[in-house]
Amino acid sequence: LYITEREGNKLNDDREIRELTTVVLMVKHCMHLLPAAPNPEAAWLHLREFLEKRFLQPGWYEQMGDLEKPERLESLTRILGVSQHLWQDFLRLHHDSVLPFVQNVDQLSQEKTEADLRAELQQMIQSVESHNEKKEQLNRFKDRETFRTDMRHILGYIPVFGKFSEELTRVCDVVLEGALDLATEKLVSRYGVPVDSITGRECPFSILSLGKCGGKELGFASDIELMFLYEGEGKTNGPRSIREVFYFERLIKEFRELVVARREGIFELDFRLRPYGSAGSLAVSVQSFKTYFAPEGPAWPFERQALVKLRPITGHRSLAHKILAIRDQLIYRGQGFDITAMHGMREKQVMQLVDAGGINAKLSPGGLVDIEYLVQGLQIAHGEKNTSIRVPHTLKALDKLCAARVITEEQERDLREAYKFLRSLIDALRMVRGNARDLAIPPTDSDEYEFLARRLNYSENPHDLIEQFEHHSARVLELIRQIEEEGLFQPSS
Repeated sequence: LYITEREGNKLNDDREIRELTTVVLMVKHCMHLLPAAPNPEAAWLHLREFLEKRFLQPGWYEQMGDLEKPERLESLTRILGVSQHLWQDFLRLHHDSVLPFVQNVDQLSQEKTEADLRAELQQMIQSVESHNEKKEQLNRFKDRETFRTDMRHILGYIPVFGKFSEELTRVCDVVLEGALDLATEKLVSRYGVPVDSITGRECPFSILSLGKCGGKELGFASDIELMFLYEGEGKTNGPRSIREVFYFERLIKEFRELVVARREGIFELDFRLRPYGSAGSLAVSVQSFKTYFAPEGPAWPFERQALVKLRPITGHRSLAHKILAIRDQLIYRGQGFDITAMHGMREKQVMQLVDAGGINAKLSPGGLVDIEYLVQGLQIAHGEKNTSIRVPHTLKALDKLCAARVITEEQERDLREAYKFLRSLIDALRMVRGNARDLAIPPTDSDEYEFLARRLNYSENPHDLIEQFEHHSARVLELIRQIEEEGLFQPSS
């Protein structure tokens, strides 16, 4: 091969020769690895972009030396070809962080505890002074640790189902705790803290999660559903005194602005499950919480049902425990689950959110939502007497329901298998698209479907993927009818 400059002249520039040598070596070593990537074409294009960006960095040649090791090349190839949204949302913006991950791939085998994460975040925040710099460090930590957890999952360091969600939720909790600390620090310097006019004590507040975050079941591109509650009435004791409701409203707005979501559905903070939704106050008093979710209150059945997954994240622990006790009194009352309301909600979801003729892994009949609603319905119906089933995690709730003999071992097994399949499918769809809400299964004759099947290890017979969905969804619908006919959505006598 005779390789020249664009003008046909001999290559003499040392920088260009180094770039050419690196490209040739990378092509040579990666070509046999690319076919194993879920999307080989994307991996090839991303490799080109990755190298172009690396060549712009000082000292890139010395840093690239270790990439010839097989395990590191394989990791790089899988990272580049696994997900378009991961590339766009992290690699392209923080490409300088990719190489250290690949060069130190062994460190991905180490799980980080909550204490480890908290200490690292504090170190990053304390290394800067201004509020804006601290905000930037908070989000760099969020991006880095979310990406690290994604890579641990993608590269096979988290083989146990559910462990990925647990680790991702752990990162989320630490980030939200850090954001609240920064928001509080900024407001306290201006307003002081709100003090109850009767007790003379600081008004406590707490942030609690719901949905996937509440159940520690976060996946790729999950949004974060939260509720902010406080107790007491009074004014702040700082230089500028304002009522507690205005203080907490400003606190939660500041909190929301600190956590930057790059795209819809990826670490997006969602407060819509609070009383009165978008029409209600961001900061909710405990009394308003009790009034709204009371049996005679204005909350819809699905809103009360959502409280099954309520879980404290940060704030005053004593208040969080009090809120959970109130929640238990409101929804675990020994009354039956409103199955009619559930069917109505599901019909509305299918009509409004599922494209005609399409299949949605979450919302189509027999999809993930049906399993979650079934489990939550059984928890509400039997939770008064069986306190052990009051857990926000779906699979743990299934285990407790079986142990309490609310459902049979066969029912528990089939629901568990369907749940695990659908969660894996949804995570793969979100990883591809980077959107928590676009969960339509692509047409079986499309390239996107083939890439999806490869990600889920259905390479040899991609049609098995859709057959598995049809099998599990049919079984879920059958179990709902069976459990309803057996009267299990009513409390046992």
